[in-house]
Amino acid sequence: MEKTIKVVMVEPMKEPYPAEVENTLEGLQKAVGGYIEAVCLENNVVLVCNEEGKLMGLPGNRSLGNDIIAGTFFVAGSNDVGEFASLAEDKIQQYSDQFQKLEAFTQEQVEEAAGYIFIGY
Repeated sequence: MEKTIKVVMVEPMKEPYPAEVENTLEGLQKAVGGYIEAVCLENNVVLVCNEEGKLMGLPGNRSLGNDIIAGTFFVAGSNDVGEFASLAEDKIQQYSDQFQKLEAFTQEQVEEAAGYIFIGY
């Protein structure tokens, strides 16, 4: 298991940027400010966000399908046994581009999106 992993960090109202995150539960939680939830984006790519972001009233960050991710999140790789891993360089570019557009949401919009359920790891 990698000690640190390369990710794309996405903070509310900021452009995405490459970052390194300590690949421990504590390091992952520190990066998103609380309990983590992982959402599969594609094979071997996950979005890791704060599981309680909406409940904590964190600001809306980016939309994902019909949902709004609240608070800071990052996109990481994952391996075949479900461990977090560094994101490949081409994926760093792909997800930096995907989340490039800054989005603003009202707190009501974020709360309304709270009805959607994601299955996390």
